[in-house]
Amino acid sequence: MNLVKFVSSFYFVQKQIMSQFSVKGSHFPKSIILQAVFWYLRYALSYRDVEELLLERGVNVDHATIQRWVLKYTPLLEAKIRKRKKLVGTSWRMDETYIKVKGKWCYLYRAVDKENNTIDFLLTERRDKKSAKRFFDKAIATNGVPVKINIDKSGSNCSAIEGYNKENNTNIEIRQVKYLNNIIEQDHRAIKRIVKGMLGFKSFDSASITLNGIEMVRMIKKNQLNFRDQSAQSTADIFYSLAA
Repeated sequence: MNLVKFVSSFYFVQKQIMSQFSVKGSHFPKSIILQAVFWYLRYALSYRDVEELLLERGVNVDHATIQRWVLKYTPLLEAKIRKRKKLVGTSWRMDETYIKVKGKWCYLYRAVDKENNTIDFLLTERRDKKSAKRFFDKAIATNGVPVKINIDKSGSNCSAIEGYNKENNTNIEIRQVKYLNNIIEQDHRAIKRIVKGMLGFKSFDSASITLNGIEMVRMIKKNQLNFRDQSAQSTADIFYSLAA
């Protein structure tokens, strides 16, 4: 395999990798692994598409191996990204969108603030009060208590917020103004465009990990990270630098 050609074409991948991001036992350099993971999470590609792109650059790797890389290393990168995430606003827009997993519809709960900064996300198998409550608990635990949350006419979402207020003695305002959620409905499309190219998820766990990765890369693109390395400008540069 022509690794020299590959590395020279993608020199920005060649950065010092943090010790915990270990690929011990792998037959491929970390730069190639990170490149493959980034391509899959950033663009509307299938694993076979990524396999073909790598082969064009002289790297022969099976698509099943690429899948293992994504599922193994995405949580490590997600942890790094969450530590660098900027504070979000206190006026939230929350909604859920459909994601098909193994032929069955699941639900991706998502929230953004009024500036379209991603707040949090959660894939669930059901759309009910319990699932909505899990999402709000997660989002508030990592982002603080919002002043208000705009939702659709879903009774389960409303009940979940009311339940959180009661349990935690908070006073989150519930709004149900349809046009205010246009911003998150538009943001759903960016996620679903990438998912469409992946040609479907085979398990709930793999879908959850992959969607987390897609959301994290999207946060990088939205400039939501506190990042000291001023030399890293593009989404790709920042993604690779997170492992340095």
